[in-house]
Amino acid sequence: MTASPTPTTAEELRGAGLRVTAARVALLETVRDGDHLGVEAIASGVRDRVGHVSVQAVYEALHALTAAGLVRRIEPAGSPARFEGRVGDNHHHVVCRSCGAVADVDCAVGEAPCLTASDDRGFSVDEAEVVYWGLCPDCSTTGSS
Repeated sequence: MTASPTPTTAEELRGAGLRVTAARVALLETVRDGDHLGVEAIASGVRDRVGHVSVQAVYEALHALTAAGLVRRIEPAGSPARFEGRVGDNHHHVVCRSCGAVADVDCAVGEAPCLTASDDRGFSVDEAEVVYWGLCPDCSTTGSS
């Protein structure tokens, strides 16, 4: 029994019902290669791969990729939107109060414990968003020196 090959980025876009363009392929690959990137960093990464692309085109593509579930948008309080390629699981984030670094944090206990609200008020909960705030290791070291 052989494992099925990993789909190409173009195949993933087609599978999500999206038109395949060089800019969309470059954008999705940039987000996946990056670490919670902002729009300007994504635009720069796309330009490095395919040449000119407008920031507006990047916003439009990010909207389409987010709606299709290929990219996840996060927006920690006081920060501009950031995008990541880790989708389809219930993970959270830790944010540095000093430098703004963001890192993924898996749920602390077992299978998506936060999806069981103490009182869901009749809502059908399908996602929980938890943001931990503190100082990253670099900022912790800088502050204590």
